[in-house]
Amino acid sequence: MYLLLIEDNRDLAQNMFDYFELKGHIVDLAGDGISGLHLATSNQYDVLILDLMLPGIDGLVLCRRLREAGKQMPLLMLTARDSLDDKIAGLEAGADDYVVKPFVMREVEARLNALVRRSQVRDSSSALHVGDLSFDPGTLKITRGKRTIELPPIPLKILDLLMRNSPRVLSREVLERGIWGDSPPDSDALRAHLHILRSAIDKQSDQPLIRTHRGIGYQISDE
Repeated sequence: MYLLLIEDNRDLAQNMFDYFELKGHIVDLAGDGISGLHLATSNQYDVLILDLMLPGIDGLVLCRRLREAGKQMPLLMLTARDSLDDKIAGLEAGADDYVVKPFVMREVEARLNALVRRSQVRDSSSALHVGDLSFDPGTLKITRGKRTIELPPIPLKILDLLMRNSPRVLSREVLERGIWGDSPPDSDALRAHLHILRSAIDKQSDQPLIRTHRGIGYQISDE
């Protein structure tokens, strides 16, 4: 997952950052509402974790502004307020779920995974496009220009992950976790499947779309 965490408590933010990074997720941090709003409107995150009490812009206002701007990424709100009215206020502002501090990180991760799964189900039928490459997750039809492309299951899954996150660079760990969960095969497996994918997508085209960033990860982009 690509997460945005907006939390002004530095110790808590660092603990959450370390936990999610260890789990193979990518995390951006913001310590106030203004910085968080800028990041949330500038990038495409899988899910947003938002503290209610923030300097600059509080969580409720930030949440409303994101929804008014058309940002529909799943949003989990964190707060020390545990009254029913506070929970209703957060949900009415546009939050998808609500966790009261103090919390257990495993529960937060489980809630985030559930939010992302529901979001992916909603978006699963939307066609993906990068340059002249198109992929319809509903029919599994892949075209590049006038060519129709067929892929084995694993390269197809890699294509899906890369296109859904384009133009973001995904690390080897994120790709392996997205394909094989917590039990990836040997280190050469991903490279072999990427070779098949690259050959199918880029071999007959003048402009390569799949890029390797050595020591960082992989990307699909027409920029």
